[in-house]
Amino acid sequence: MKSILVIGSSITDMVIRVKEVPLPGQTVSGDDFQTFAGGKGTNQAIAARRAGGNVSFLAVIGNGELGKFAS
Repeated sequence: MKSILVIGSSITDMVIRVKEVPLPGQTVSGDDFQTFAGGKGTNQAIAARRAGGNVSFLAVIGNGELGKFAS
């Protein structure tokens, strides 16, 4: 099997659930907050691995809390 190298972005998606979509200028409170790994590079690497590929992923991440989450 050939190796796959994905070079791309790794970000942290922050998702807040709300009961309704806010109207322009309106503020709504959220019920639930979650974080997920995301970014085009991350998503491509995960998809290639799930398809059976031997995947390595190269990205630059920060050393703050979100960077720690990504690594």
